[in-house]
Amino acid sequence: MLEYALIGLALVCIVALGGTCMWLAMSLRQQAHLQHERDALRDQRLKELSKRLDAYLTGSVRMGEELQELRRVVAPLPDKLHQIEQRDPSSLSFTQAARLVGLGASVDDLTQSCGLSKAEAELVSKLHQARH
Repeated sequence: MLEYALIGLALVCIVALGGTCMWLAMSLRQQAHLQHERDALRDQRLKELSKRLDAYLTGSVRMGEELQELRRVVAPLPDKLHQIEQRDPSSLSFTQAARLVGLGASVDDLTQSCGLSKAEAELVSKLHQARH
């Protein structure tokens, strides 16, 4: 009779152990599935952030190129203005034009009040903008 009791007890332990193993296996599968979903969301977010970073970098490079082009265009303007002023030292029109631009005069105002050509007035105006 003791043998039957021990066999019964062993069977109960085996069944209990099997149930515990099945529960652990299901729990691990569920955790693995949840981890997979979190990984997929993380990967998607990384892709989105990577695309945004690429867009920012592209915009920054483009902006840098445009700034370099502006520097290239604006850099010779002070020398050109100086050359123009040296061309006619008896005339104060460029000095007057520079003052007027500082006060907010337009290109048309400069051509009328200082006797400058439109190109000269635009140059004076651009130089003022470049300095400020």
